[in-house]
Amino acid sequence: MKRTYHGSCHCGAVRFACTVDLAAMTSKCNCSVCAKSRFWKAIATRDAFELLEGKEFLTEYTFGRNVIRHYFCRRCGVKAFGRGEAKELGGEFHAVNLACLDDASDEELAGAHVKYEDGRHDHWEREPAETRHL
Repeated sequence: MKRTYHGSCHCGAVRFACTVDLAAMTSKCNCSVCAKSRFWKAIATRDAFELLEGKEFLTEYTFGRNVIRHYFCRRCGVKAFGRGEAKELGGEFHAVNLACLDDASDEELAGAHVKYEDGRHDHWEREPAETRHL
């Protein structure tokens, strides 16, 4: 069931709200940036995400095809979310870092359905051969 969560970076300068269903699907990717940062995400559509505070503290990073905009707090370095566009997701979306959800319980996170994506080989639709390290 969808629920509205509140999240923040480590220092609290960046704060957001998002409405997602953790039990429906979350994902972990093996692309270079997600694997190095251990980014575990849920997707919030454009109308299900709101940046509440800290726009001035965000630093943007892109790489590769520059499709996803990765946002980091310039004070503490935490990536709270990324932003992209995909037709299959209804256009603009935000990939929210589950580690930044301040009001998600340990039980909710433990019960989240995780889909693994092979971003390293540009095949997000399939699971990589090894996922235990993600």
